Amino acid sequence: MSKEKETSVLVIGAGITGIQSSLDLAEKGFKVYLVEKSPSIGGSMAKLDKTFPTNDCSMCTLAPKMVETSRHPNIELLTYSEVVGLEGTAGNFKAKIKKKPRYVIEEKCTGCGDCIEKCPTKKMNIPSEFDHGMGTRKAIYIPFEQASPLVATIDTENCLHFKTGKCGICQKTCLAEAIDFEQQEEIIEVDVGAVIVATGFDVLAPTMRTEYGYGKYKNVITAIEYERLMSASGPTRGHIQRPSDGKKPEKIAWIQCVGSRSGRLGNPYCSRVCCMYATKEALVTKEHEPDIHPYIFYMDLRAYGKEFEEYYHKADKTGVKYVRARPAEV
Repeated sequence: MSKEKETSVLVIGAGITGIQSSLDLAEKGFKVYLVEKSPSIGGSMAKLDKTFPTNDCSMCTLAPKMVETSRHPNIELLTYSEVVGLEGTAGNFKAKIKKKPRYVIEEKCTGCGDCIEKCPTKKMNIPSEFDHGMGTRKAIYIPFEQASPLVATIDTENCLHFKTGKCGICQKTCLAEAIDFEQQEEIIEVDVGAVIVATGFDVLAPTMRTEYGYGKYKNVITAIEYERLMSASGPTRGHIQRPSDGKKPEKIAWIQCVGSRSGRLGNPYCSRVCCMYATKEALVTKEHEPDIHPYIFYMDLRAYGKEFEEYYHKADKTGVKYVRARPAEV
């Protein structure tokens, strides 16, 4: 076995866990291949406004780590890529990685945004994956302002050039000559001694609980969708607005245990994080708009971490109303 293989690690997923793992390994001298399926590293933490129980700015914590990761000589970033094959045994793995074409040359793109500004697909209202559909993007886009790498990506399903062959405005606009419509998918093989799987989570769409009207009523949204409304980098620039009419709500209810603690409709286990997550959102909402009345409908409160109990009491004193009940219908 080669020394290079012994000292190389594959990290799958570049959210906060994958980023921190990569930095820790790289600092100890390991060669790290950090693979992320989306165009930028950062994961779900990049979408959050603040973190509990300190209410620190999420991006203020994450952004320096993203920058350090992108610049570290021992870390090779493979964004917009997926692991499609892995074989071997502990200490001797061979991984096959599919690198999808951005149709933008990463080494040339400056992230200036000129191509995005001139892209004519604005009227199509393409839902932004980063904003979980609460905002829109264009066919050529950078997921968010602090993205790393700060490189545009073309969505071929909505790009007029790929659909009709008649556009190409982005290519004409780009002074760096970074647009390449001929880019092809690449398969990269790497030899590593260990693999860390840090793929994070998928957000549950609570459509199984039809009584709550998710997908039917515009003002029934998930916690991560609400997070994008609270965030200063979100589609409303941090202003709390109802999706239906853009007006400020007077009251907001958080319904807990939707999709969890139920063997019939969802998962039988407790997600653990939701009580404090809802508390944080309600507390931050109160800080944004003191005259909004937040209500949290809960089954049991799970304050499982350090200072979480105090955090709950702070929210209670600030005006967040806790109601031990499960709403029957919206």
